[in-house]
Amino acid sequence: MPEMTFDVRWPDGRVQRCYSPSLVMHDYLTSGSDYTVADFVDRSATALQEASDRVRAKFGFACTSAAATTEQINSAATQYPGDATIRVVAMHPGLEKTS
Repeated sequence: MPEMTFDVRWPDGRVQRCYSPSLVMHDYLTSGSDYTVADFVDRSATALQEASDRVRAKFGFACTSAAATTEQINSAATQYPGDATIRVVAMHPGLEKTS
């Protein structure tokens, strides 16, 4: 199962690297895009739950790293108003472009 990281710039300029056990994050977030903190928290929680569910389906147990990433995002988000803007700076690996 391919895993990935994604980097988020919080409203104060701090960049946080986040982990996902699945490339499903690409279905919910786009590199270079801005989101409100509230929207980002919702999108990332949904995506990380889906990623954990995929791990459970394949290996028979949930992904504790996905849960830890969700907790790290939720903890960081409490420092900012929900309507503040964050940016997804990068996603690794990225999606391959097709022409």
